[in-house]
Amino acid sequence: MKTRLHLAALAVLLAVSGCSAGSSASVSSGPDTLSVGFTAEPANFDFTHSDGTAIPQALLYNVYEGLVKLDAQGRVVPLLAKSWTVSPDRKTYDFQLQPGVKFSNGAPFTAADVKFSLLRVKTDWTISIKSAMDVVDHVDVVSPEHARVVLSKPSNGWLFSLTSRLGAMFSPTGVGDLANKPVGTGPYEVASRRRGDSIVLKENPDYWGHKPAYSTVVLKYIADPTALNNALLSNGIDVISSLTSADSIPQFEGDNRFTVIQGTTNSEVTLAFNNRRAPLNDPRVRQALTYAIDRKAVLDLVFNGRGTLIGSMVPPTDPWYEDLAQVYPYDPAKAKQLLAQAGVKNLDLRMRIPNLPYAVSAAQVVQSQLADVGVRTTIEPLDFPAVWLKQVFTDHDYDLSIVQHVEARDITTFGKPTYYWGYDSPRVQQLLAEADSGTPQQQITDMKQVARQLNTDAAADWLFLYPNVIVAKTKVTGFARNQVSESFDLTGLRPA
Repeated sequence: MKTRLHLAALAVLLAVSGCSAGSSASVSSGPDTLSVGFTAEPANFDFTHSDGTAIPQALLYNVYEGLVKLDAQGRVVPLLAKSWTVSPDRKTYDFQLQPGVKFSNGAPFTAADVKFSLLRVKTDWTISIKSAMDVVDHVDVVSPEHARVVLSKPSNGWLFSLTSRLGAMFSPTGVGDLANKPVGTGPYEVASRRRGDSIVLKENPDYWGHKPAYSTVVLKYIADPTALNNALLSNGIDVISSLTSADSIPQFEGDNRFTVIQGTTNSEVTLAFNNRRAPLNDPRVRQALTYAIDRKAVLDLVFNGRGTLIGSMVPPTDPWYEDLAQVYPYDPAKAKQLLAQAGVKNLDLRMRIPNLPYAVSAAQVVQSQLADVGVRTTIEPLDFPAVWLKQVFTDHDYDLSIVQHVEARDITTFGKPTYYWGYDSPRVQQLLAEADSGTPQQQITDMKQVARQLNTDAAADWLFLYPNVIVAKTKVTGFARNQVSESFDLTGLRPA
């Protein structure tokens, strides 16, 4: 039986429930309070206009819900849609909605909100992945609990895209200040925010589904990995959402106060090349840099070898995965040869990276290895997410960068010439289009060809697939071993 909310925590919640972003508040601990540590803090709460994963990590499935979601095995399962059917031509989706659902501002959730939300992605969203909704032709409100979505053509990826932030449901009455006041149908509401420190989520008292085990969750943001570990050791937090240093794993494994959960992710740690910028617009130069890097050495240093070498933008959990890790073996002599063929001498590149532990550590190894083939790099750590997103992701002001790409099936970003890769391949664009509209088997065949083409072109260098390592007090259970979505899903967590 769930324990009652600690009176001290309740008093604080009553005091802060009206606080907006930027306010300062503290939350007392209690049996129904959970504190989770993260490294990257959201700049705001509006993932419709702000790229990056820090916002959906905190809010998706917790505050905002979609028609469907990904379960722990990566399968598309019902959420706000209790069921759906697909027409024989694969263009019409009929969703039967859960009854009695309300947004946290009290507005009822109906098929009209489905229409509003899906069409709003096309008209009002600005983030880079919004194009996944372009295939929607129109949405019909058949009845308050029946929404019909008609696509302009069959799409293998569309329903899957609804499991991401793109599928989040909004109310017309709740989008006036998304950056500060999220309004969703989820089990939690944002109670307060203390910039540079924490976000407090409180239980949504009118939630339509199963009530969460924890009435209050504090999302604590600590960028320094040592400080993050110390916060757990000193009872400042209950969970580290993703351990950023493998060196500390034995410390926690040897302490019976903690549980270490290890699995995999969708997060490709990628050395990005600015394909628009000379001489990186020459595939021979990109290939040379790829041959110059010993990815196993990078993985060993950054995470004690606990990740996965993949060689492509495809994790093993995707149906079209192939192990391409050995296509570019570590070969400094080959790297020097290709640079000479390209006529490149005294190459000096700016490596602009997030100021996050994995990126800084990886950059130092890459810098040393590139120096061995005569390529000089200057490492510039940028505040993440805000500064990196603005200068690298949006303005494309970089030569090299290293960052985790955590969105599921994000290989499709290489089909967008305006994306920060700057990669423009008509063949890849055609293959991606055919993969999406063809049969499921054709999708697998075409996507394998996409991955091979990207690898051949050295469109980027995929250093490794980031492991999922969660450390928690033994009193907290219910964690998914693999991180397969953008969300740090709080809904399954519970006391032991």
